[in-house]
Amino acid sequence: MFTNDEILETINMINKENLDIRTITMGISLLDCMDADIDKSCQKVYNKIYNKAHDLVKVGNLLQQTYGIPIINKRVSVTPIAMLVGVSGGDPVKYAITLDKVAHDIGIDFIGGYSALVQKGFSAGDLELIKSIPEALSKTNLVCSSVNVGSTRAGINLDAVKMMGQVVLDCAKLTKDKNCIGAGKLVVFCNAVEDNPFMAGAFHGVGEADTVINVGVSGPGVVRAALKKVPKDAPISEIADIIKNTAFKITRMGQLIGSEASKRLNVPFGIVDLSLAPTPAIGDSVAHILEEIGLESCGAYGTTACLAMLNDAVKKGGVMASSRVGGLSGAFIPVSEDQGMIDAQKRGSLCMEKLEAMTAVCSVGLDMIVIPGDTTPEVISGIIADEAAIGMVNSKTTAVRVIPAIGFKDDEEINFGGLLGYGPIMKINKYSCKTFIDRGGQIPAPLQSLKN
Repeated sequence: MFTNDEILETINMINKENLDIRTITMGISLLDCMDADIDKSCQKVYNKIYNKAHDLVKVGNLLQQTYGIPIINKRVSVTPIAMLVGVSGGDPVKYAITLDKVAHDIGIDFIGGYSALVQKGFSAGDLELIKSIPEALSKTNLVCSSVNVGSTRAGINLDAVKMMGQVVLDCAKLTKDKNCIGAGKLVVFCNAVEDNPFMAGAFHGVGEADTVINVGVSGPGVVRAALKKVPKDAPISEIADIIKNTAFKITRMGQLIGSEASKRLNVPFGIVDLSLAPTPAIGDSVAHILEEIGLESCGAYGTTACLAMLNDAVKKGGVMASSRVGGLSGAFIPVSEDQGMIDAQKRGSLCMEKLEAMTAVCSVGLDMIVIPGDTTPEVISGIIADEAAIGMVNSKTTAVRVIPAIGFKDDEEINFGGLLGYGPIMKINKYSCKTFIDRGGQIPAPLQSLKN
């Protein structure tokens, strides 16, 4: 039961503090769509996604009207397509075009799962799909792609890391007339999770049910508003408690929407991903939360400690509100999507090295960062390798989503529009790591992988 005060508080969060359901994502298994004939497989893929998800947008809009809670995106995630390519062979881009068509036909915002899991090596279909990613993302609008190159249990596939440096660059080049957005729809993971509802990294894991509903909740503005009311001399433990209490309320809202969506779509409810995912909207910034805690600017010394406390408090509050918290759950720090991060970069307090340090304690990694267009593929691979190492050693999910600014000057900005926002080009260390990347092979799993 909800009290009148709680209802009024929630209305205020929605109207003034940018509280929203960031996404309802339907995960769909395509394992039964495999076929030795790629054209037959593509038809099965289209039919299953359409039959399962054709009411997703309608139900999402109805829940928004019923409860007055904004639901920003409706999305679908599918079984990693490399698995289907391994059976059918042929040109993987056919699958991407099929996914894009069905996504347009059912009216969703994005579809994820043009993916491969290669942390311990390449199986049938993996290499073909990875090589096809630039073309696939340049020929589609709603398809998102991800590749998992490492894990705590397996180590890091350095051959895949090398490939992805070139793939990221090629994605940007093939979409340079669209502000290099191809690279913005591609994520390189370590320790990817199977139930992530957020794009561009969502895919439907093989351990999931045939169909499932996952919900992603966001609310940086709500957390910041709660902290603004606290005296500047309040102890940090009080700050942590306020964040926990706020996260509890946000998660309860996600639980409600997820449960209702599950009933109306007759699909099992999966998880609530409690991630403080910022937007370009003023006041909806994770960086501003950190500054409210006591930093002059995000990126100042103390930033990593503040972010660690924020991430932990968010998770503690969320798990008290729902037994189905999962996905990534934490605080995202994408640069282009967070006005506070953009401002901090412009004033010089936030650099790539500080962002890398922050990824050791946040969800998920180096996200939506615009880098110079003349960055070499080896440097991009080095960025991926460093971030994967942080995830591998710390047993957490990390990721890289960088956008080489092909055709832009280093003092310019790229505007992606919508939730993806805009980003100034970040200066990076361009010293070569080519010899290291060219070694290839497998970086061995760390000692903590031996937990059995």
